[in-house]
Amino acid sequence: MKKKILFVVTSHDKKGSTGEDTGYYLGEVSHPWEVLHKAGYEIDFVSPKGGTPPVDGFDLKDPVNKEFWESKDKSKIENSLQPSQVDPNNYSTIFYAGGHGAMWDFADNTELAGIASKIYENGGIVAAVCHGPAGLVNVKLNNGKYLVDGKKINAFTNEEETEVKLADVVPFLLEDKLKERGAQFEKSGLWQNHVVTDQRVITGQNPQSAKSVGEAILKELHK
Repeated sequence: MKKKILFVVTSHDKKGSTGEDTGYYLGEVSHPWEVLHKAGYEIDFVSPKGGTPPVDGFDLKDPVNKEFWESKDKSKIENSLQPSQVDPNNYSTIFYAGGHGAMWDFADNTELAGIASKIYENGGIVAAVCHGPAGLVNVKLNNGKYLVDGKKINAFTNEEETEVKLADVVPFLLEDKLKERGAQFEKSGLWQNHVVTDQRVITGQNPQSAKSVGEAILKELHK
């Protein structure tokens, strides 16, 4: 039996005080899902509040989004688990999907950080894309160090946040916070596919990197 993979999605539905809707970014779920689902992995979904998380980037013209939305896993994501319902020992991998909502409810969620730490200490993989690495900034290991400390990491960059005019809206700049935690931050230009793997931690820069993160997870699982 292959161990399952846990996808984390945000429960937060507003971009700060702008009133604009947000949520998890559908393509950042569907593209890694497609890679891992086709490889035969079972995927569960968790969100900070459980239940039906808000969705952003809802584009069914993207055939992969459409395939996910018409799959049995759609009902799983719409009935996402609460962190208290998750046994980390059942999972080989935890993957944090992005979407701007993640900036408000991932970093300070101690339950999710504990799940990620346990999966990693069990020899598993911790992965994230775009704003998903907000979930990594406060993950600490048994040795007291931050998970990202000394590792090559990437995520949505300061330049990309500025480009989408949300640098002054998000509660912190993800690139800066990861560097504060000791990450060796890597990045490419705006909207370029960039994925890095370092000691079972896999991170991707933006929505364009989502499928490549799925492929990097699969490669690491097959080592």
